[in-house]
Amino acid sequence: MQAAKFGRTAIRIVQGDVTRERADAIVNAANSGLLGGGGVDGAIHRAGGPAIAAECERIRREKGGCPTGQAVPTTAGRLDAKAVLHAVGPIWMDSDPEECDRLLASAYTASLRLARDMGMRSVAFPSISTGAYGFPIERAASIALRTVREFLEAEEGAFDEIRFVLFSDRDRETYEAALTALSKA
Repeated sequence: MQAAKFGRTAIRIVQGDVTRERADAIVNAANSGLLGGGGVDGAIHRAGGPAIAAECERIRREKGGCPTGQAVPTTAGRLDAKAVLHAVGPIWMDSDPEECDRLLASAYTASLRLARDMGMRSVAFPSISTGAYGFPIERAASIALRTVREFLEAEEGAFDEIRFVLFSDRDRETYEAALTALSKA
């Protein structure tokens, strides 16, 4: 595990399964229809149980889903958290890279705003958009960590801990390298 501090907030990079994390808020790499899917999204829906799906259905009825770059909260169901924040990242393929960067940063910022507004002190993030959505992991790690640092600089003391939970060795190593580079900047 690699860690750094931005202000009073600990940033940790860990390898594991985000559905097994204990945090006030767990972020889901969701699709805009909030339908549960493959990867992290499907795992969170399976582990959290039907209460998450029921709230996602209500959000679809009321709002039509969640736009790319935004996030919406639901119960955490059976997860060891107070809430799940469903963040919709961009699909990389055949998209404008700068627009994708902006939307990915927006998804992280929207999640952090929700968590702050809900009084959450710890947040566990997966790597948003880097699975089926094809966002290059090196680029995504840099954007995710830079966005979190900028948020924490503007909102000193908003959180005790932000954790990035990466499933594979390669993804963890990529985030660790990005955190090292950001800490030196």
